[in-house]
Amino acid sequence: MNQNNVLENVMKWVFFLSAVTSILALAAICYFIFARGIPFIADYGFTDFLFGERWSPTNGTYGIAPMIVGSLYMTLIAMILGIPTGIFTAVFMAFYCPPKLHKILKPATNLMAGIPSIVFGYFGLVVLVPAIRDFARSWGIPTNGMSILTAGIILAIMILPTIISMSESSLRAVPTTYYHASVGLGATHDRTAYRIMLPAARSGILASVILGLGRAIGETMAVVMVAGNQAIFPRGLFHGARTMTANIVLEMAYASGTHQNALIATGAVLFVFILIINSIFAIVKRQGVK
Repeated sequence: MNQNNVLENVMKWVFFLSAVTSILALAAICYFIFARGIPFIADYGFTDFLFGERWSPTNGTYGIAPMIVGSLYMTLIAMILGIPTGIFTAVFMAFYCPPKLHKILKPATNLMAGIPSIVFGYFGLVVLVPAIRDFARSWGIPTNGMSILTAGIILAIMILPTIISMSESSLRAVPTTYYHASVGLGATHDRTAYRIMLPAARSGILASVILGLGRAIGETMAVVMVAGNQAIFPRGLFHGARTMTANIVLEMAYASGTHQNALIATGAVLFVFILIINSIFAIVKRQGVK
């Protein structure tokens, strides 16, 4: 009994230290980002930095509005393409997929989640960029294929494993009594799946969507390879743009002084975006529980 108590106390402290380490790591990240980002924004001007239309470090101009718009455009395309595809795939795997096929699809989805982002970027560079270039030029649109649309499609593919896996788990977590009760009252299998089971799993599905959104807006390497990376306002789906994450990774290696602080401030803005997304999710989830 004493040995069990000692082991229990040891594990209690292990879990406590793990939690404290996570909190301290998050606090350190926040301090590093905001300690250098906020003073720069205050000196340069919040409006000029956030809504400035030109990014030119050599001229001392640091407006990140084009990058914010580029990030939002690519994320929006990814969510429009990825959310319905992911949810419908999860519904298929939970309620329609034959067991033999599910044994193939489930590991394939999990494997897809482990593919490095640079591999997705290479796929986009080799396959999607030429395809979109040829398609756009067939309609008389001049483009090299590196565009917002290409990046959005790649991001949509990348967020699919998160949405599919979490949504399917949420659907399977719904008590089977819901299904049997609905069918017993005369509802069809399709109606039960979409009108009963899907709404009952909305909390977990919403969580998968928010996590997918967070990955889409924070993705870097794949976007850098296919987005074109022009630090200008997007001129259309078939033209290039630059995201906030791409802006940081492309210039941080040689940045110094004010330029480096501007990039850190860009990271602070991105961090705030993620916090806002998570806060909205927490509010919506709390209202859903009520």
